[in-house]
Amino acid sequence: MSFRFGILCFPGVQQLDLTGPYEVFASARDAQVDLVWKTTDPVRSSTGLWLTPDVDFTDAPNFDLICVPGGGGVNPLLTDEETLDFVRAQAKTARFVTSVCTGSLVLGKAGPIRGKRAATHWNAMDLLERFEAIPVAERVVRDGNLITAGGVTSGIDFGLSVIAELMGQDEAETIQLSLEYAPAPPFNAGLPERVRPEILAAARRRMERSRQEREALLPSVRQEREL
Repeated sequence: MSFRFGILCFPGVQQLDLTGPYEVFASARDAQVDLVWKTTDPVRSSTGLWLTPDVDFTDAPNFDLICVPGGGGVNPLLTDEETLDFVRAQAKTARFVTSVCTGSLVLGKAGPIRGKRAATHWNAMDLLERFEAIPVAERVVRDGNLITAGGVTSGIDFGLSVIAELMGQDEAETIQLSLEYAPAPPFNAGLPERVRPEILAAARRRMERSRQEREALLPSVRQEREL
């Protein structure tokens, strides 16, 4: 039986958030992967790569797995009711509801992560608490049918974990070997607790504007209830 994956493909998406799991899913046997957005017009990622959605919201099927990647383009989605409604509708029928990086904030706004354990990019972990979620600093976190991944590159780990769940570890390992996924980074600088203070400060400055926008767009669940 084939398994159909749907990945949200929006303007300003972090392309590796999307293409990491896409490559894993598309390498699996009996799998179909669709990029989905409001239209099928090409969209540009946050770093300039053009991507073309396969299907729009109207024609999208009920996916077995719906995935929301992150990136700077997440900010407009936090107040985009059309997109949030689409995610909510998919979450009602999908076997797995998932995200990579700051895509978990969209799931928070749409509702599926409230009260659950979840991961996101290290620079947004505290924002999960605004949705009454439980932040977990791990590469891949599962809570029931919710699977969330940490920042950017963790999307590959997430993809392999999903394939192991659906098709068995042998299939996941075969894909991992085919992709020669054997991380050995040249620097031990992938997490804030591992880097020099000046590197952490530089990274925070680079992401500061987007972070401030998100803070303004994300009242807590309690504040929303009071409105």
